[in-house]
Amino acid sequence: MKKIDFPQGTLEMLTLRVLFSGANHGFGIAQQIHVLSKEVLTVEEGSLYPALHRMQERGWIKSEWGRTENNRRAKYYQLTTIGRKRLGTEQESWETLATAISDVLGSRP
Repeated sequence: MKKIDFPQGTLEMLTLRVLFSGANHGFGIAQQIHVLSKEVLTVEEGSLYPALHRMQERGWIKSEWGRTENNRRAKYYQLTTIGRKRLGTEQESWETLATAISDVLGSRP
């Protein structure tokens, strides 16, 4: 399957959406995005962890150490109130953009 690059800011929006369902560790976030996208999107560690760090610096998420299902130590991330608001804003902007692009692509030349 062809690798698809994430448009700027999309990875953050998708990560916030996954965390809206509850706290998760990095591998779990990447896995959820892959599954929810019907295996179209693959999140690389080299992209995910810097994005998580940026979102934490912005106050959109917070983290704490915990144990995975396999009893491994992992950092779990969860949405903050600011992050929930940001997700709403991002989703609204994305839906507007996606509709506009769809309109242009669907128009007859």
